[in-house]
Amino acid sequence: MKKPELLAPAGSLSKLKFAFTYGADAVYVGGEHFSLREAAENFSMQELQEGIQYAHNLGKKVYITANIIPHNADLNAFKTYISEVAKMGADAAIISDLGLFDIAHSVAPDLDIHVSTQANNVNYASANAWYKLGAKRIIIARELSLDEIREFRQNIPSDLEIECFVHGAMCISYSGRCLLSNYMTGRDSNLGACAHPCRWKYYLMEEKRPGEYMPIIENERGTFIYNSKDLCMIQHLKELTDAGVSSFKIEGRVKTEYYVATVTKAYHDALEDVMQGKPFDMVHFHELEKVSHREYTTGFFFGKPDGNQQLYTSSSYKRLYDLVGIVEDYDEENHILYVQQRNKFSVGDTLEILKPQGPFETFKVEKMMNEQDALIQDCPHAMMKLKIPCPISCPKNSILRKQK
Repeated sequence: MKKPELLAPAGSLSKLKFAFTYGADAVYVGGEHFSLREAAENFSMQELQEGIQYAHNLGKKVYITANIIPHNADLNAFKTYISEVAKMGADAAIISDLGLFDIAHSVAPDLDIHVSTQANNVNYASANAWYKLGAKRIIIARELSLDEIREFRQNIPSDLEIECFVHGAMCISYSGRCLLSNYMTGRDSNLGACAHPCRWKYYLMEEKRPGEYMPIIENERGTFIYNSKDLCMIQHLKELTDAGVSSFKIEGRVKTEYYVATVTKAYHDALEDVMQGKPFDMVHFHELEKVSHREYTTGFFFGKPDGNQQLYTSSSYKRLYDLVGIVEDYDEENHILYVQQRNKFSVGDTLEILKPQGPFETFKVEKMMNEQDALIQDCPHAMMKLKIPCPISCPKNSILRKQK
């Protein structure tokens, strides 16, 4: 059984480094153009170069997302862009549009191309067509079941890779193709600027009763506004591996460093257990409950959604833990943590330490000092530098979190 790749989101250079530190084999990133996540910090060309070099020094990979649905005005700039990222050594470009695919193949013939989920890949015939054009990988639509994936794998060339999403936000529209945001806000989801109006609260007004607003509720006939739960397949990585999936993809380029680190580590550890033939350990799932998330679902993998995959009461996230600090160093002799604070905590608080390897550990903050070695009781100012006595040795970029 070949071990699938673990592919993590990286909305910034810092998130890229956290993803690799916590177990990702590859990351997908967006430049300042052509990517479907305008809300992410995204990468300048200089940062792309630095991120690719950083990854390659670790033996890891970087994939460039260029999966917008382009207009004529985008084409010439794309030629320059894709040529530059290929020269930087990017490992692949993620593309959904046939025209951009052809341009990339022409100007950067040695650059692998992964066909985006935005291309609505739901059958093996389309996969084979992309393969004949030179595609290295197909990122299948979220709308496929496990049975369909098995059939997909059996009917495509052995060297054509399958990538699928295993975790993160779900879209109400077929593989993310939606006009609702554009219609309501002028922000085009197909150009990376989705305002997520599917998750807003709506009321119904009858034309002859102006000002009388009735809430839209769910009944046996359904509802028109779909607020999906988050996808979570961590308990089913064995089934996905057996089905022939080559790469497990985590959604979340606009999420935090804490999210990237926690989710990547949970899936990394769960995948290691799969490869060693171990049964699933619920500790991995519990880790995913410690990041900001909606309720979880397995999406389409085990059948068509029946209504239980939607949320009808709220579009807000569950936030059970706060990231309170990032470890910058540890003094082994004096047992002192050097921490950059991210959220307020106080002397007397019990914190959890998430390290790149091994289970999380807990300790109580007995005292802490600021940069001038003055004792302080709490740290109310963002990005404060702190020194905290701690008996637990922690590598750089370990994460301190606190239950809310």
